[in-house]
Amino acid sequence: MGEKRPAAASVDEYIASFPEETQAELIKIRALIRETLPEAEERISYGIPGYYQNGQVIFFAGFARHISVYPAPDSVEEFKEDLDKYQKGKGTFQFPLGQPIPYDLIRRTAEYRLAQNLSKKKTPRRKQDEDREGSVGQ
Repeated sequence: MGEKRPAAASVDEYIASFPEETQAELIKIRALIRETLPEAEERISYGIPGYYQNGQVIFFAGFARHISVYPAPDSVEEFKEDLDKYQKGKGTFQFPLGQPIPYDLIRRTAEYRLAQNLSKKKTPRRKQDEDREGSVGQ
């Protein structure tokens, strides 16, 4: 197994915990997602950077030999042809470091996931989410 990283308090801190080569790719992916999802909330969730707009949209993570993007399980099937040359798992794409990262695929995936989220009515998943949303502006 890989080395366990301490939990990051921010996306900047998360990215800074990686070697320079990995940081450079994570910074590019972050910028791409922020440009594609300008209204999404960025936060550390599940120990990695995540983006939320009307629910979970997309996450990314760095590893020793690859970068993973987690768009959600149903998105993998939508982009199956594009992903044939990459290792993938349930809800994740893995892009090897040292090889070109398919930024356009990441952008299209984020757009697809956002469209999915916006097409459904938002319903809080947990009671504490309802409480948090109800206290905004009070």
